[in-house]
Amino acid sequence: MQSLAIALLKALKAHGAREIFGIPGDFVLPFYKAIEDSRILPHFELSHEPAVGFAADAAARYHGGLGVAVVTYGAGAFNVVNPVAGAYAERSPVVVIAGAPGAAERASGFLLHHQARSIGTQLAVFREITCDQAVLDDPAAAPGEIARVLQSARERSLPVYIEFPRDMVSVPAASVPVLGRRPTDAEALAECAGEILSRLAAAKSPVIIVDVEIRRYQSEKRVAALARKLGIPVVTTFMGRGLLADAPDVVAGTYLGAAGDAHINRLVESADALLLLGVIISDTNFALSQRRLDPRRTMLAIDRQVRVGHHLYSDMPLDDLVDALIARARKTKARKSVRRPRIVYPRGLKADDKPIRPSDIAGAINDLFDRHGVMPMTADVGDCLFTAMEIENSALAAPGYYAGMGFGVPAGIGVAAATRRRPLILVGDGAFQMTGWEIGNCRRYGLDPIVVLFNNASWEMLRVFQPESKFNNLDDWHYAAIAPSLGGHGERVSTRAELVAALERAVKRRGMFSLVEVMLPRGQTSDTLARFVSGFKAAREKAARMKAGA
Repeated sequence: MQSLAIALLKALKAHGAREIFGIPGDFVLPFYKAIEDSRILPHFELSHEPAVGFAADAAARYHGGLGVAVVTYGAGAFNVVNPVAGAYAERSPVVVIAGAPGAAERASGFLLHHQARSIGTQLAVFREITCDQAVLDDPAAAPGEIARVLQSARERSLPVYIEFPRDMVSVPAASVPVLGRRPTDAEALAECAGEILSRLAAAKSPVIIVDVEIRRYQSEKRVAALARKLGIPVVTTFMGRGLLADAPDVVAGTYLGAAGDAHINRLVESADALLLLGVIISDTNFALSQRRLDPRRTMLAIDRQVRVGHHLYSDMPLDDLVDALIARARKTKARKSVRRPRIVYPRGLKADDKPIRPSDIAGAINDLFDRHGVMPMTADVGDCLFTAMEIENSALAAPGYYAGMGFGVPAGIGVAAATRRRPLILVGDGAFQMTGWEIGNCRRYGLDPIVVLFNNASWEMLRVFQPESKFNNLDDWHYAAIAPSLGGHGERVSTRAELVAALERAVKRRGMFSLVEVMLPRGQTSDTLARFVSGFKAAREKAARMKAGA
């Protein structure tokens, strides 16, 4: 009979995992040996556990399967808490497998190294940021426990936690079953789809808004087909930027409220029916809306629930709903397609000696993609993410809601490992100081991402809200000069001509990572961030006036 470790690895693969990211440690060493020896899934070791979590998250986002993070007990697992919390907030199915002390160690009477308050503290912490958990301390029950947890990760598109005591790795175990999907109530599904289509048909100016869940449930093509059939324009949220990149005829743009395009704002805020598919109702998505969402004109599908006005349908998976809408829409007369607003993204950057503005980076990348084709992208938090809003809609992974810094570089490594495609990574100097050094792991895995590093020697995203504070200042670490010692190539650029030339050289350079360090003046932001800050301050002042008036 196979070992429990092999049963777990086979189950991960059967449930949609394609690779493992991790860091070996004493309590997880036996499982790590099984990972390496079995070759059931490729594994990628990074340098610090937060990067492991970010890479697993990004891999799951891009290939639509499970991301897997393997860490040791205590010191390793607690280091991955923040990325897993971000994955929970942004609905990414990351499987955390943490090594743990064996039964004899637990009963020794000693406090164990890496232990916090108690042996069970780690499990208690992960209960808060995962949707299901299992401790594999019973070889007979373990296959069923694994099956249940992995089913939860797939069905809910949320992180799960598996604690693997090291003395259980080699015990004989049965195979892990792949549990079928829980059935959807056909009558409820038909009623829900019918009510949604009736509201859309009665509306004069309906709009579909999409967010991350449509990718998590691999429904982008079907959503595009639904929008074409109904003749209804589609916009993405800020967090959902990059969705439907293969359907430019469908996507009007990204809704950013006061920070966004005026045509898109009017399209959304004047709509008399909004179908929100997989949309997280968060401040980053809607805080700058000029008009609050009215439940009477809103239909929201998220987390296996659908709310239509004041009606609530439970246990309603998003992909089943989209399929039901398409099936019923075939029998209805399509409305005349609404003319999509035309958003003009910056292009044609002049290769001159002028200093670089963040929006110039967007223009240079748009030009680069026009010449060489689009690349999958990851972005960190800060102005690099707002700059990404000015790049033509293309596949993007970024922590748009949770906004945890340090995501960009390890996420890019995760995307490269998962897809074997070359990603473009946008990152600020502050975030690079946190996790950017993971780029040194690219050489041993044959990965060659392009990193565009926004260097203004500043926490610029914080400076725009509190410009007087000196703690926003960072030192200049000359990142491009360090790149060769990490196995890559670095260039520092200060003019638009240098930026254009460096990006062109980076695309043509293969076999190593390329880091383009873009020097930006402090106080310069992208056009999108400038609008965001203006809109945020206006909203805050309005709220203060209303409070004072009350």
